[in-house]
Amino acid sequence: MEITVYRDAPLASEVRSLPAATYNLTRTLLSRTVGALFVPLRSMQFLAIVDQEEILFVDHLFKELAVAAWQNFNPGARESLHDPVTFDALYYREDAQVSMGRLQGEFLKALQQLERRNAPAGEARVLKFERMS
Repeated sequence: MEITVYRDAPLASEVRSLPAATYNLTRTLLSRTVGALFVPLRSMQFLAIVDQEEILFVDHLFKELAVAAWQNFNPGARESLHDPVTFDALYYREDAQVSMGRLQGEFLKALQQLERRNAPAGEARVLKFERMS
């Protein structure tokens, strides 16, 4: 799937931190995909597009325009895998900064839902087949 997203200069930006559970799950799911990971945030009608560099959010009404982006993740600065990861939040729409708290929570819920859907159905077993002569 290919999506082209346009963005102007950000209207605002700030340094934030992402809880370890969210960052770690994002990296785990991304490692299982080829290219980008698409995460629908149905409750907000947003789509998160995750790649190696950033997490970009678009609105369902204007899919080609960025609402917000999370960039410059710094996982190396944390002392433990359980510590939050700092990043730069860039806002391309006036209301994006206001919805940031909800966005982080809904993003984690959507990631957890994706993980449940893609989880193995059960324990793997190797079946032995008799050779027919």
